[in-house]
Amino acid sequence: MNDIITVNASGLSCPQPVMLTKKALSGLEHGHVEILVDTATSRNNVSRFANNKGWNVDVEERDEGGYKLILTK
Repeated sequence: MNDIITVNASGLSCPQPVMLTKKALSGLEHGHVEILVDTATSRNNVSRFANNKGWNVDVEERDEGGYKLILTK
């Protein structure tokens, strides 16, 4: 089963987006996780964390502002 997990961390200040990402990835060996953030700082911190855990990160700018980080493994 290839469910997509979406975490909305918009409006949260660091380190909360990273902590929510850590919780979402916990126990996952592979999958597709989307993280929504609204600042470049959160985008960079979540990207760095996910990369360090072995996840590929693609970033899309959202029409309504902010970023969608697509984590795959």
